[in-house]
Amino acid sequence: MAHLFQALADDTEDVSLDFGNEEELALSKAKVRYPLATFFHLFFRVSAIMTYLFCDWFSKSFIACFLIILLLLSFDFWSVKNVTGRLLVGLRWWNQIDEDGKSHWVFEAKKGPSTGASPTEVEARIFWLGLIICPVIWTLFFFSTLFSLKLKWLALAVTGICLQTANLYGYIHCKLGGTTQTICKVTTRFPTQEIFQTERSEEFQKNVLKHLGTPSP
Repeated sequence: MAHLFQALADDTEDVSLDFGNEEELALSKAKVRYPLATFFHLFFRVSAIMTYLFCDWFSKSFIACFLIILLLLSFDFWSVKNVTGRLLVGLRWWNQIDEDGKSHWVFEAKKGPSTGASPTEVEARIFWLGLIICPVIWTLFFFSTLFSLKLKWLALAVTGICLQTANLYGYIHCKLGGTTQTICKVTTRFPTQEIFQTERSEEFQKNVLKHLGTPSP
């Protein structure tokens, strides 16, 4: 009997149970974790391009087409700047006005582990492809309207270039880390705007006390 138990012990292998790794593995296999954000990242900009190409088929009113495309471009600019960039690639940028009235551009990149789900490679590719290709298309529209002398569409093409190039420029700065002249703060997490303003206010007060000759607290 003792030999039997010894043989069973020798044939038994230690198996480590790690349920956390199984969950992480399942999440890593997910191709698109934010399907709604991924959809709207492309929906507004593609809809604006399609409306620009085929709006004459549905309406002869230039003003109606102009307003529809302008609204789509505006929705696209807001959603990409404030929502899809943060969810799909962990980047965010905005403009900050300090107490002196000076304008500062803030570019943030989320690095390291976070409480939320990390972006996947598929989402990142969709984000950057949509961000790069669409401004190129609007640039082609600009030259086509210029050479065909359809000057009434020229302002709309310029608007599309400006809005979508602004997002592309901002996210490239976020990805590269910005420059010392433009970037104010790059952190591993996304602080709220109120915290940023508080830090600027404390720095401003210390500078004022230093010039007055009063020791700062």
